[in-house]
Amino acid sequence: MYSIGVAYPGCPVFFMYRKRLKLVTKQNKEAQELAIAAAKLAKSLNCKDITVQNLVGKSPATDYFVIATGTSNRQIRTVCDEISALAREMGYTRFGRAGYEQARWILVDFVDVVIHVFDSEYRDYYDLELLWGDAEKLNWEKEDTTEEDLTDETDG
Repeated sequence: MYSIGVAYPGCPVFFMYRKRLKLVTKQNKEAQELAIAAAKLAKSLNCKDITVQNLVGKSPATDYFVIATGTSNRQIRTVCDEISALAREMGYTRFGRAGYEQARWILVDFVDVVIHVFDSEYRDYYDLELLWGDAEKLNWEKEDTTEEDLTDETDG
């Protein structure tokens, strides 16, 4: 029996508590590895303006955003499909996906990592980097991905 105010599986507000309950989350290091791998895969599939934002302690919903711009609807779908396959290989289960049919902005949610692949018009309009401007941007393009190298490039 569940009491009022307690989130339980199947309850509409359960997803809000998923992070706190640690039901489907991976360790932070593993999430960072998925975010970087997804960014590298997006780059190899010709996405532009790729950023990885560290939202640990800033967002109650996720730890990392990967934001990229695709060149066509077909390419945006392909990038999201390939990232989903990569995440599956790394032991992640996709929690949700939105925008796939229209492919102007596809969001793929792996709980600890959320992937956003936009077309250029939607990327400019929604400007998630500005919305999460206080988030640390990871330097994911470095060959060596040690913890020290993954800090914000603007940090002195």
